[in-house]
Amino acid sequence: MELRLSVAENRLSDPSRVTRDIYEDYITRRGQGWVAELEGGIAGFCIAAADGEVWALFVRPGLEGRGLGQALMAACVDWLAGLGVGEAVLETGAGTRAEAFYRRFGWIEAGRNRHDITFKLPLQPG
Repeated sequence: MELRLSVAENRLSDPSRVTRDIYEDYITRRGQGWVAELEGGIAGFCIAAADGEVWALFVRPGLEGRGLGQALMAACVDWLAGLGVGEAVLETGAGTRAEAFYRRFGWIEAGRNRHDITFKLPLQPG
């Protein structure tokens, strides 16, 4: 939770709405999570639901550009494909580095509102 709150982009407008229970629900009941460790600490994390929703992917500020996000996303996508999910979906802020990241890795824009973009990624069943 501390890492999620430390990011400069895609900040939560009301951090109190995303509780520890919500994180735990995604990791223990709805899906799975992965962490990237670097220099003895958590450098990034990704959480996805078994229905194909990528709920979170964040890398600690200052540690971007080291391939951590790519590795976390690859683990997530592989897990979803292994479950037989046909399509992953996520939402991110428009005009952010995250938007560019997802586009670079083949995510397809599926919708947009004033602030956010929905992306989809077709998956090959594993």
